[in-house]
Amino acid sequence: MAAVLDGELRGVYENRRTTVASFLREWLATRKPVLAPNTYAGYKACVERDLIPAFGRYRLLDLRPKHIDDWVTAQLEAKRGRVTVYRAVATLRNALNAAVRSWRLRYNPAKHSVPPKPRAAERTCWTPDQAATFLRHGAEQYADQLTDLFEVMLGTGMRRGEILALHWSDVHLMDRKLYVRWTLAAIDNGKIHLGEPKTEASRAWISLSPRVMAALHRQAAIQMNAHPDGRLEGLVFGRPGGTPLRPQWVLDQLRKRTAELGLPRIGLHDLRHTAASIMIAEDIPVAVVSKTLRHSTIAVTINLYGHLLKDSADEAVTALASSLDRADASVASPADPVTGRRFGQAA
Repeated sequence: MAAVLDGELRGVYENRRTTVASFLREWLATRKPVLAPNTYAGYKACVERDLIPAFGRYRLLDLRPKHIDDWVTAQLEAKRGRVTVYRAVATLRNALNAAVRSWRLRYNPAKHSVPPKPRAAERTCWTPDQAATFLRHGAEQYADQLTDLFEVMLGTGMRRGEILALHWSDVHLMDRKLYVRWTLAAIDNGKIHLGEPKTEASRAWISLSPRVMAALHRQAAIQMNAHPDGRLEGLVFGRPGGTPLRPQWVLDQLRKRTAELGLPRIGLHDLRHTAASIMIAEDIPVAVVSKTLRHSTIAVTINLYGHLLKDSADEAVTALASSLDRADASVASPADPVTGRRFGQAA
């Protein structure tokens, strides 16, 4: 009764029976309907693997910043990955923020315990020569479905999940365009899930170059010949039975072919970064690059690829200096109000 009356007075309804473990599982259940399946799977793995073993035994009201700080210190001393530790504590902070918002906690003990976010490692990108060598090797040595898949990825900058979920109903060959409507993710020990793209901006039309058109035409011809009615339906790139290709298998094949050529080792998402770096190297305006990659804002593009824009920055400051030099020369030599000529200028 005293606890209930205190809760009425303070507006915070604290339940001493609630443990951190039970609260985190309850929080996960409330988040599941609004999260993408792969995002939810990441949260769940973090909660079950790290947070509950570390803090689950505490009552929610007894969790203190020192408990969290000590765990972070122990994990880092054990050489645990900084990104993993950061994500674990950030997830805990998000969950406890929900407890504060619902008046179940007076403060968030993890508020100041999240370690600094590690800087993302700079991704490896191929040069145009390396990308062209890889594509030619695929065409000459394999000439298979993956050869065309890699051609489309490099030629459009599509994400891995988007290319694996691409349906023929969203490919408009006559208009030289395709529409990104779905994305594919592997979660729960490899279980395949088809869902909506990463952001609202990701659902958009993509223009197709002649190279990409040729790759899609090759796949269309193969599938139309294999279909008894000569129709195009289902996935553009899939297994013979129509099921999606597994992302890990596609990655394994990429690395196998890369190793055959001795090219820098990259991942599937690095093909998207390679496409972006080539566009920037060809002086395509960053706004156009951002639109082509379907980033939510141009700031995202600049944050990801700003280090590749140094030549554009050089051109910008050079143009600025030239403009100031011209203006300075004009000020130093004012014009005659009658003739319009600069003083000292020959007639």
